[in-house]
Amino acid sequence: MSKDLVLRNQTLALPLPTGNLDQYIQAAFSVPVLSAEEERTLSLRLQQDNDIDAARRLVMSHLRFVVRVARGYSGYGLALGDLIQEGNIGLMKAVKRFDPDRGVRLVSFAVHWVRAEIHEYILRNWRIVKVATTKAQRKLFFNLRSAKKRLGWMNRDEVNAVAEDLGVKPETVLEMESRLSGQDIGFDLSGSEDDENARQFAPAAYLTDRSNDPALAVEQQDWEQQNTSNLFAALAQLDTRSRTILEERWLSEDKTTLQELAARFEVSAERIRQLEKNAINKLKKTLVS
Repeated sequence: MSKDLVLRNQTLALPLPTGNLDQYIQAAFSVPVLSAEEERTLSLRLQQDNDIDAARRLVMSHLRFVVRVARGYSGYGLALGDLIQEGNIGLMKAVKRFDPDRGVRLVSFAVHWVRAEIHEYILRNWRIVKVATTKAQRKLFFNLRSAKKRLGWMNRDEVNAVAEDLGVKPETVLEMESRLSGQDIGFDLSGSEDDENARQFAPAAYLTDRSNDPALAVEQQDWEQQNTSNLFAALAQLDTRSRTILEERWLSEDKTTLQELAARFEVSAERIRQLEKNAINKLKKTLVS
């Protein structure tokens, strides 16, 4: 075994420091980069023999790549160490799924997985309240700031241009811009008692609790009573069998199964299901009319 290969194996066998981020990054960049042939050999060992040591060497040799990617997301106010950690999870997922016969290097394949894990972490932790929940909003979150041509609010032409470039509606762009421009704020800001101005503008000072409003309570009770009355009036128009099926399938605390009703009425379970469906349709027509 050559001296270089022995040194390489010794380096990969050493655990990376985790207590200090600078030391970790230095150690990650000290791990030798694999050649294309070494990468393919290790990937085949992992794919064919489930060689854990091969997987470890593939991961270790690409830790520097994760650090570079994570540094690109430093503008989101999250700790670089956490971003690197999430990126490493994506790297390990990529190593597990990598196929050396595809004709691409692992670094090209892994970039999607590394970024995906970092993106998910940022979306979960950037704010207390999630700012991106739909697919379109998630796309905008990572593209809107780079797409804006100037500081401040975008004008209509800029909004339309961004929406067209990213394939979303202009309304979605405006909503996401508003979310990105906001910030987390404490509900009551119960910090310094001397800071009266801060407490004055806290949400607790102007948001009202309407759950105990007597008018709303009476309105809700009246609405529920009316719906209940309409429901029982509609049930009374059904035949006895259909009404029994709906009551025992939907209005009883102990739900009766289709098989139990089928045995009682001496029909098939499919027939009970059909009667149930027809009865529900009749109820809908009666309640809507």
